Parts: sequence; C-alpha cells; structure tokens
Amino acid sequence: MNSFEEIQSKWNDQDKIKAPKDGFKSLMKRIEEIKNKQKITNGVLLATVLVLGGFFFYISGYNNHQVILGLLLMIGSLIIRVVIELLSIKKLQRINRSMDNTLFKQELTKYYNKRRIIHIVITPLIVLFYAIGFVILLPLFKVNLSASFYTYILASSVLTLLILGLFIAKQIKKELEDLRILKDSQ
Repeated sequence: MNSFEEIQSKWNDQDKIKAPKDGFKSLMKRIEEIKNKQKITNGVLLATVLVLGGFFFYISGYNNHQVILGLLLMIGSLIIRVVIELLSIKKLQRINRSMDNTLFKQELTKYYNKRRIIHIVITPLIVLFYAIGFVILLPLFKVNLSASFYTYILASSVLTLLILGLFIAKQIKKELEDLRILKDSQ
C-alpha cells in the first residue's frame, strides 16, 4: 500500500488538462475557423489553376514542350496543395468531438503534427516547383514579349513572390498558433 504522500505526489504529477475559457463552444469555433481558412485557400488556389489553364490554351501552349513543362509544374504544384488541403479538412472533420478528452487531445495533436509537416516541408517544396515552372517560362516570355514588358513581368514576379511568401509565412504562423492553442486548451 502506498503512503498518502506518494499518492498525492502521483496526483500532482499527472497531466493537467486545461479547459478552454469559453468551454467546448470556443474550441469548436476555432476548429471551424481553421476549416474555413483552408476552404478559402483552396478557392484561391483553384482560381489560380483556372487562370493558368486558360493562359495555356490562350497561348496555344500545347504546341511547345517548354510551355507544357513550365505550366505543368505550376498547375501540378497547386493541385497537389489543393488535394492536401482537402484531405486535411476531411481529417479535421473526422476527429470525433464526443470522444474522451484525452483521446480528443491525442487526435488533435496528431492533426497538429501533420499540419506542421505540411507547412514546414511540403509547402516550401510546392512553392519551389511552382517557381521552377515559372522560371522555365521566362525564356519564352523574353523572346515573345517586348523588353519593357518582360522586365515588368520579371520585377513584378519577384515582388509578388516576396509578398506572397510573407503572406504564406504569416498565415502558416497563425494557423500553427491556432492549432497549438487548440492542442494546449484540451
């Protein structure tokens, strides 16, 4: 038989589960916000895919292997990201909110860890392949466009990549913070 001090020590050493400030309603609101942000991201990515696809047919890109490769890398990387987001939304929806608190926290932690891998490893690779596709198209732009328009495309693409990179980094940081708060609130 354990002494009272040993039992009290074990009791004090157990994981403390913190309830969210507004309870379960607050937790569900945060989960819904994350899902909505993922849906908005998918909408933007799919719109970009449509624009690139339209551009491909507008310039008759199917006649040039370099255009096909460049746009395939760009469109393919965006589609991969959309699929990843759709699977992520499904995973979040499949987490049973009525399960035991400890199991719910474990599932949320698994989801959080997968999102971290997506943001830290996969997203930079997707951006890299998108950029490679764009760089493949640059020589064609140089040959077929005026020097000033080519310079404009070059400068605006670098500026857009920087701004978009900062925006993506900010959104990733915010989502990871939201997920951390969700994980810690359980």
